[in-house]
Amino acid sequence: MRILYKPFAIIASAIAARLGRNVFKTLWARIDAADPPDPKNAEATLPKVVGAAALEAATMAGIAAAVDRASARVFHYLTGIWPAKKKDQEDDEG
Repeated sequence: MRILYKPFAIIASAIAARLGRNVFKTLWARIDAADPPDPKNAEATLPKVVGAAALEAATMAGIAAAVDRASARVFHYLTGIWPAKKKDQEDDEG
């Protein structure tokens, strides 16, 4: 029955990617008026490149986790089945 969660997960990952990009662009616009620097750009400073990459990674990971959790809760609400194995089930099998 957990295979039915796959379409939810695929849709959720697409939503998370788009939402994460938009949130990162909004956050970066508050930091700097220019676009985030490309790491291969010779004029970009190291702190700005690393800061942009770290902010982007943190934003994308946080948004992905939130959307993944929300999709799991919606799936559970609709079907009554949690899409992943619960902790006590993993301990019994291992």
